[in-house]
Amino acid sequence: MIERMQGFRMDEQRCTLPPPLKTEEDYIPYPSVHEVLGRCSPFPLILLPQFGGYWIEGTNHEPKDAPEADQPPCPSSHIKLETNSTAKIYRKHFMGKEHFNYYTMDTALGHLVFSMKYDVIGDQEHLRLMLRTKLKTYHDVIPISCLTEFPNVVQMAKLVCEEVNVDRFYPVLYPKASRLIVTFDEHVISNNFKFGVIYQKFGQVSEEELFGNMDESPAFVEFLEFLGHKIELHDFKGFRGGLDVAHGQTGTESIYTSFHNKEIMFHVSTKLPYTEGDSQQLQRKRHIGNDIVAIMFQEENTPFVPDMIQSNFLHAYVVVQVESACTDNVTYKVSVTARDDVPFFGPALPDPAIFKKGPELREFLFTKLINAEYACYKAEKFAKLEERTRTALLETLYEELHINSQSMMGLGGDEDKLENGGGGGGGGFFESFKSLIIPGKSPTRKKSGPFSSRRSSAIGIENIQEVQERSREVSPSPQRSSDCSHMWQENRSDNSSNHSSPEFPAPRNRVTQVCSLAMCYRAPSIPEAQDLSRSSSNASSFASVVEEHEEEAEEEYDTGLESVSCGTPLKQDSFVFSSGAEDSVSSPSQGGFPASRLEQQADGAKTSEPKGTDSRPKMERPPQEQKSSSNC
Repeated sequence: MIERMQGFRMDEQRCTLPPPLKTEEDYIPYPSVHEVLGRCSPFPLILLPQFGGYWIEGTNHEPKDAPEADQPPCPSSHIKLETNSTAKIYRKHFMGKEHFNYYTMDTALGHLVFSMKYDVIGDQEHLRLMLRTKLKTYHDVIPISCLTEFPNVVQMAKLVCEEVNVDRFYPVLYPKASRLIVTFDEHVISNNFKFGVIYQKFGQVSEEELFGNMDESPAFVEFLEFLGHKIELHDFKGFRGGLDVAHGQTGTESIYTSFHNKEIMFHVSTKLPYTEGDSQQLQRKRHIGNDIVAIMFQEENTPFVPDMIQSNFLHAYVVVQVESACTDNVTYKVSVTARDDVPFFGPALPDPAIFKKGPELREFLFTKLINAEYACYKAEKFAKLEERTRTALLETLYEELHINSQSMMGLGGDEDKLENGGGGGGGGFFESFKSLIIPGKSPTRKKSGPFSSRRSSAIGIENIQEVQERSREVSPSPQRSSDCSHMWQENRSDNSSNHSSPEFPAPRNRVTQVCSLAMCYRAPSIPEAQDLSRSSSNASSFASVVEEHEEEAEEEYDTGLESVSCGTPLKQDSFVFSSGAEDSVSSPSQGGFPASRLEQQADGAKTSEPKGTDSRPKMERPPQEQKSSSNC
């Protein structure tokens, strides 16, 4: 009983496996071109490859016997160029008019750029919405009367795309944002096209034979004149389609035309350079093989097979076969083939697919070529390339909108990097310390003028001079003062390179000298030898830190003392910190100390041993030089 129940369970869990994928051996091959040529004519214009992969339009080319009056009207009224209408909406309805732009990041959809405009259509109020994602652009016009309440931006975005899952959108505050957005929207619109033109003679069924034709028959010349104008490539100013117009490496002439404000350059196989001894004719295939759509001109009845030409880019062919060439009754049979993943494109061929030479054929043929290229972009190969390109362009647009909007608000730049912990790890120690001794000062404020360095140097010397005078009143020991003077002279002789201008020494030497000076004035309870060794070690360790940030030190040095000079004079204890300052030296990544903690350290500094300082004040003059300068 149990085994039967388990057997039923196993049967329920079984599922039918999909049929195995078919291989080339499982397909019934189409007849080869050689088999067809062995039969009686007439032959079709196009033969499918033996194992498929292409579709064909326009297989009936038998003329009707009915009189011309009973012929159906020419389908020129149904001819329409396929364009991306969504790409032109922003320029038509948003640009130059009051609207709002927003941007955000979605975890699933990626970068999003949203546009919203209040519109009055007729007597009814509407919201015109556009949402750009990495896959497509959504557009919709929604009547406000259909909404229970006026939506916010997130709700508006969900009205056009339900997959949006964000908390908020950020407003775009950049005045030139519309130019950036319209450039992104219209990147899919192209007014320049290039098509290949291949000449197929009777009995030619291989790529080498097609690209090896050198002469042009009168019928082929007549067809080229119908397509466009023969132009000289040298110094040609129009759309060149990748051809060389300077050195003549791609031939001397080509066929060019314009159609509905679109420039078209044809890569004609017989006009591209012919290379002796090259059976593949790579100079010709290099251009035609990189086109997406090509015309195959047949002078006589020989079928064309799409896989004759090996190319990763050619996806569609328009085959044209001439009858009664170079006469007043010349006609052209037309057939179209494309790869299976290329969707159908219009205008549809008439039945039978026969045209008389004239403007109607020109209108139909060029519209078919342009629409064929747009349809090929939807094939799997080109769709992936388009998605990759669109994603990169949308990311660039997002970054431009974000950076410029932040700049308009006074944010971003170096200051934004510091706030976000940027800067590559450099300057963290100095910025933390400057925030301690100079509260409220922006760490990225630059010098305001060419004389700000001299002004801050003079003010810094005056402040340090006050510190000297107060320290003399507090410390009665004359020996300590003489020791400090000795240290000052020693540091000055070692580090100063210009004795006549003490106001402008190198920033690194100034910091070391002032650190040594600060140690002298705040060591009442330590013997002289210990004081000297401690101050020297602290000065050398601080100088090593300065070397790592030499470039930043030169720019930001003056700004620190400028803020100090604007406030109250420096106190005697302003250069002395307890063990907390050493912690900041050993761990530069830590932030600044709270103000209350600094006050406690400043109060207890008299009973503690002096520590190496991290401040960067200006170098003071020796007392003798200060007196002489004041007398002057």
